Amino acid sequence: MTDAFARRADSAEAPSANPYAIVPSDAAPLVATPKALYVGSGGTVVLRTAGGAADVTFANVASGQILPVRAQFVRATGTTAADIVALA
Repeated sequence: MTDAFARRADSAEAPSANPYAIVPSDAAPLVATPKALYVGSGGTVVLRTAGGAADVTFANVASGQILPVRAQFVRATGTTAADIVALA
């Protein structure tokens, strides 16, 4: 299949080309810094942003919501949301 956008530079505003499933972990960073996070099953998401010095809690995240944050970690402790996909 031909990709009409293959020669365009990637940017934070461009659609995700490499999404991947996230397994929350208190110790392991994400494999690649995403542009945003998709939350499939709502709840709380505890994360640390790329370059951040402290964790941030997003409470009451709805199922199907996109969090426009560039996360370095999605923590297991405190995260109750599930089916989280990194939009990288």
